[in-house]
Amino acid sequence: MGTIVKRALDLHLPKGRSAFLWGPRRVGKSHWIREQFPDAVLIDLLQSDVYGEYAARPALLRERIADARHPLVVIDEVQKVPALLDEVHWLIENRRQSFLLTGSSARKLRRGHANLLAGRARRRQMMPLTVAEVDRVDLERVMVSGLLPPHFLSSDPVEDLRAYVGDYLKEEIAAESLTANIPTFAEFLRVAAITSSELLNYTNVARESGVSAKVVRTYFEILEDTYLGYRIAPWTRARSRRMILTEKFYLFDVGVTNYLARRQARIGSAEFGKAFEQLILMELKAYQAYRQPELDIRFWRTASGFEVDFVLGDMQVAIEVKGSARVHDGDLAGLRALREDHRVKRSVVVSLERQPRTVAPGIEVLPWQTFLDQLWSGALGV
Repeated sequence: MGTIVKRALDLHLPKGRSAFLWGPRRVGKSHWIREQFPDAVLIDLLQSDVYGEYAARPALLRERIADARHPLVVIDEVQKVPALLDEVHWLIENRRQSFLLTGSSARKLRRGHANLLAGRARRRQMMPLTVAEVDRVDLERVMVSGLLPPHFLSSDPVEDLRAYVGDYLKEEIAAESLTANIPTFAEFLRVAAITSSELLNYTNVARESGVSAKVVRTYFEILEDTYLGYRIAPWTRARSRRMILTEKFYLFDVGVTNYLARRQARIGSAEFGKAFEQLILMELKAYQAYRQPELDIRFWRTASGFEVDFVLGDMQVAIEVKGSARVHDGDLAGLRALREDHRVKRSVVVSLERQPRTVAPGIEVLPWQTFLDQLWSGALGV
């Protein structure tokens, strides 16, 4: 078990500026806000009495924040009372009031055509912990606990994960009326975890989940809207090869994925390889969220079976992830095929090897810690 050093999210709000801060439950939004903005007015809509007041009379916000003496007002879980956003809009326009609006689901707001402030608020996202935010990482333990702060720090992460999944189904799905069939959605979650990191096949997932492919598409949308999963698009521009056009889907946390899939990802196993790939992707997604929102993250796969796990930007960096202590020549086939078709600025194999080395012209092997150090320091080249 490690300790948290400092969160990488950096949010500066000049006077009169506002922001949405999205992220899944238990990712640490509330704790981070208390540390960063100790003098802010906090309206916590998870408190039933507070929720009841504002749900009954959204205009209370305008009445209570009328004199603009407050440097920042935080509304936690704003999606629970969408009508508050009209009051927020008025206060931004007429009082130049600054708001930080947090939430774990944008689905209710979008589907209800809520006022999303039309560019008056920046949009940021908080992710689970990254390796750069903790003092040390035990890979095998992280495969169990994941990187949500309470689970990473827990002495019994499996029990906490069990409660988290139950709370998510109860609070996020049932309370927000995202779907009425909770048992079916729970089975879908298990199948989504098993197939996380694989090509999206709605028909297969539907068959395993016992629902239609149409319903499965809706369920995947729910995971995205509640920040519990991400689609990764394929690279489609090719000179001479026929490319796979199907997306991949990854859940947001390796601990949640392994718990739902009921698997132990021990170093050396095939399960570890999949989980290690997911861990590296989540570091890339966090870097994208915190440092470079325009960064394009894709994968490259040909119809004949050559594949590279991740391609960043316009072929700036190609990344193959190997959860093994030794990278062999056969592990380079995808990168070699990619380099035959495209001018790739940097080609990297991320592995459990202990020392960096060059294994072929233009292809380097990096220990995973070195790779992440280069990513977060800006030395990777993206």
